[in-house]
Amino acid sequence: MTESDRLIDVLAGLPYDGYSAACVRGIGAAEAAQRLAAEPVGMDELAEIFEDVSADPALRIIGLSDVPGGCVVSQEWAYMAANPVVMQLLSAGTVAYGMFANPKSGNQGRVFRDGALAAWDTDPGGNNVSGDDSAAEILLRYLYSGQALAYCYASATLRPTGTHSITNPDTYLRLPNRNY
Repeated sequence: MTESDRLIDVLAGLPYDGYSAACVRGIGAAEAAQRLAAEPVGMDELAEIFEDVSADPALRIIGLSDVPGGCVVSQEWAYMAANPVVMQLLSAGTVAYGMFANPKSGNQGRVFRDGALAAWDTDPGGNNVSGDDSAAEILLRYLYSGQALAYCYASATLRPTGTHSITNPDTYLRLPNRNY
């Protein structure tokens, strides 16, 4: 079994729409929380917030998990994990591949390298190849065709062993008030 087959199998069954994720190479969850200046959310408060994830307080709540190769910031109900400010902060000195599985318009990807936007409104797992794409990028598009989230994990060289980084993160944190 190839790594692409393994990764696609590991991530099978995840929610199709409405979630976001940022896959960050080479840093752990503790470092990511520090970069984001995010604070832990208590279980009682988290339960209250989960009663209505469409309310404003839920938007600043993100999940964070260590995975082999780095970490994943996730949000099952909105776009904030792949927000440009979040990804800019996470990608300092490394790379972050993010996506929002937008139920209205499809997968919206972005890439940040060393705190700077490298690609915007990409089609992760899509087949759209441009003349500027490297051979490695073309191969990833082929291997992960139709597998947007697996493409993001693979692009950041993360090797998850399950779906917990999206469906059951290691911890939930609150992002600080700032202009997102």
